[in-house]
Amino acid sequence: YTDLKLQHTLNAHPANCICIEFDPKGKYFATGSADALVSIWDVAELACVRTLSRLEWPVRTLSFSHDGKMLASASEDLIIDIAEVDSGEKITEITCEAPTFTVAWHPKRPLLAYACDDRDTYDRNRDAGTVKVFGFPSDNS
Repeated sequence: YTDLKLQHTLNAHPANCICIEFDPKGKYFATGSADALVSIWDVAELACVRTLSRLEWPVRTLSFSHDGKMLASASEDLIIDIAEVDSGEKITEITCEAPTFTVAWHPKRPLLAYACDDRDTYDRNRDAGTVKVFGFPSDNS
């Protein structure tokens, strides 16, 4: 391996950056921060091209769809925001019953897997460990 050296430092948010994700096409990367903002950056220019402010809690997780056209972001808000990358417009939101700490798009299809801080249906003091998938034709989208 070659030596890894710091190349650039970008002031991306006024609060801590919690997550970062590159789109599969290599055109953009997105950052999620404790300021509840999602920033989408142009990789070639290292410039912020748009900011999404629909979440109210620190952004914990981000994921670009397989084609790089959609970006899912989530936090302690009880929604997962799905945005169009090129415009920043909201495509839809997924309602959750608990905070969401991880989201991941399928590598070839528009399916989003996510895990929340769910509790067991019968014993609310016990974690549930549930993974959910959104995007099947029967989903209300």
